Amino acid sequence: MHTISPIGLVESPYQEKFAVPRQPRLVPAATARIRLLGETNCAEAIRGIEQFSHLWLLFLFDQNLAKGWKPTVRPPRLGGNERIGVLASRSTFRPNGIGMSAVEFRGISQIGDQYYLDVGSVDLVDATPVIDIKPYIPYSDAIPDAQGGYADSAPHTLPVLFSDCAQMMLQSIPDKHVVQNVIEQVLAQDPRPAYKKNKPDAKEYAVNLYNFNVKFTVIDNLVRVTAIEPF
Repeated sequence: MHTISPIGLVESPYQEKFAVPRQPRLVPAATARIRLLGETNCAEAIRGIEQFSHLWLLFLFDQNLAKGWKPTVRPPRLGGNERIGVLASRSTFRPNGIGMSAVEFRGISQIGDQYYLDVGSVDLVDATPVIDIKPYIPYSDAIPDAQGGYADSAPHTLPVLFSDCAQMMLQSIPDKHVVQNVIEQVLAQDPRPAYKKNKPDAKEYAVNLYNFNVKFTVIDNLVRVTAIEPF
């Protein structure tokens, strides 16, 4: 048996699985960085990577590994009720718990002896273990006439409004425009369970983004941010 060791850890705004976009590039404002570990934490391991605009990240769904997997799953894009084979899905509960994302590469940063890869449009929880990084190569990786099956088009998004209380809290945040953009783009994806969509729902939900607990409701297909509380 071969053992795989992480080569990096993700540092992202997403402090929990809930509200993480289901695919990369759905929340362009969400930037992150990968803290390189062990022998990959050196200039030689990333020499030449700046030539590429995008990277493939292979990572572990580490929060799901202990829960196992099943041969069939219920994709949110099918309403959360219809079952399909796990290998015909991008479910986070997989036989080997491996995921992949194509992300924007924004550069290399360094603090002392620690190297980081700065990336954008991520869909990864904070502290996710990265097991490999590969350059995205357009001529072979982009397939213009590919068929996307039940996920052939981008998901529908909802408008997002901020309450007066939430707006006041935003004013006290140093990077308020960045935080606001991430909140808007995350909640526009409607992170609620798929079976809740298009149904009456008066429940108040909450997501942890950056160092904030963001509370919101979804009524008549309108997302309303009710509060932004530090934690």
